[in-house]
Formats: sequence, C-alpha cells, structure tokens
Amino acid sequence: MLLAVGFLLAGLGVVAGAFGAHSLEGRLSADRLAIFDTAARYHMLHAVGLVLLGLAAARWPDAAWKCPWLLMLCGIAVFSGTLYALSLSDIGWLGAITPIGGAALIAAWVWAGWIAFTRT
Repeated sequence: MLLAVGFLLAGLGVVAGAFGAHSLEGRLSADRLAIFDTAARYHMLHAVGLVLLGLAAARWPDAAWKCPWLLMLCGIAVFSGTLYALSLSDIGWLGAITPIGGAALIAAWVWAGWIAFTRT
C-alpha cells in the first residue's frame, strides 16, 4: 500500500508538472508560475520519498515507518496543495498554511532518519 500510494503520487506529480509547463505558461504571471513549479517539484520529490519509505518498510519491517510516511503524505497535501491553490487563485491566506506542510515534510525526513539510525 505504501509503495502504491507513492507511485500514484509520483504519477500525479508528473501530471502537475506537465500541466504547469504546458497549460499555465502565459496564463499565470511569472511569480505564480514559479509558485506552481515549486509545488510540483516538492510534490514529485516527496512522492519519491514515499516510495523510499515504502521500500524501507518492506526491507526492515517495523510499524514505526508508518509515522514518517503519514507525515510525508500530509506534508505533500498541505505544502504542495496550498501552493497549487495559491498559484491558481487569489486566496492569499493559503500562504500562511504552507509552512505547516513544510514542517511535516521536515519531520518525516528526520523521523525516518532516526528510525534508520536506531533500527537498521
């Protein structure tokens, strides 16, 4: 399940990147296009992170891998989701929520590192 969701989100990351590059160029300002690009880049990078966490969980079975995996999943949704919405709308307050997603992504990587350090 962990791998399947990671692969699915990676595919959606490619779709988002292609949409931004081919459908939004010329329709959004350079600043908003850069925000969308950041969202797509972090979305894709962390989808690969989900796959890596799924592989780690398969290689070293331990329920502890689910916590960083869930943090990364939520981080993608909040960080990239708010940036996607911010770039496509005038809802400026979304920018205040984005760092919560970033903090979840950081926590996921740190937690995964701790698990790897202490259990592998």
